[in-house]
Amino acid sequence: MRAPRLLLLTDRRQLLPGRGLVETVASCAAAGATTVVLRELDLDEPARAALADELGAHVQVISARTILPGAAGLHLAAHQAAPAQAGLPHGRSCHDEAEVARAAEEGATYVTISPVASTVSKPGYGPALGARGVRRAVEAADGLPVLALGGVSAEAAAHLRSAGAHGVAVMGAVMRAHDPAAVVSALLAELGE
Repeated sequence: MRAPRLLLLTDRRQLLPGRGLVETVASCAAAGATTVVLRELDLDEPARAALADELGAHVQVISARTILPGAAGLHLAAHQAAPAQAGLPHGRSCHDEAEVARAAEEGATYVTISPVASTVSKPGYGPALGARGVRRAVEAADGLPVLALGGVSAEAAAHLRSAGAHGVAVMGAVMRAHDPAAVVSALLAELGE
C-alpha cells in the first residue's frame, strides 16, 4: 500500500441529508480520490465489512481500528498497539512528534498528524499544529509519509505540502460539502495531482 496524496476519512453522520456514503465516495473517486479510511465505528463488523465491499468497488479501502476482509490495510488510533500481523500495511493517527517517531519505528506505512488547523469535526481538539507542527512531524518521521489532517482546506493543501507533508487527509471538508467531488478536485489540484 502506497500512501496517497489525498486520503479521505469517512463519517456518514456528517453527510448532507439524503446523501449516502457510497454515492459520496463514488463521486469523489470520479474526481480522482483513490483511497478512503473506513471509520463508521458505530457499525458492527459485518455491516462495516459489507460497506467496505461496496466502497471497494470505487476506491482502495483502509479499515480504521480493526482488520476487515478485503481491506488494503489498517488505520490505527494513536493509543492502539501495533498490529500483531507482521508486514500488515498500516497507518497511524498521530498528534505530536513522539507519536510519529514511534509509528516510524513500528513500521507504519504512513501517519496522519493532527490537528493542523481548527476543525469543525472535532472542535477544541488539541492546539492547531500549523505548518511548523507539520515540519516537526516530517522530521520525526524519518522518511515515513506524513499526511496533514484536521481543518485542511484546498487553500492550505499546497502550503502543507511546502511544509513537507506527503499529502493531506480530510473528512469533514468532503463529507459536509454540497459538492464533494469539487472539493476533491480542488484539493488534488493544490496537491499537484
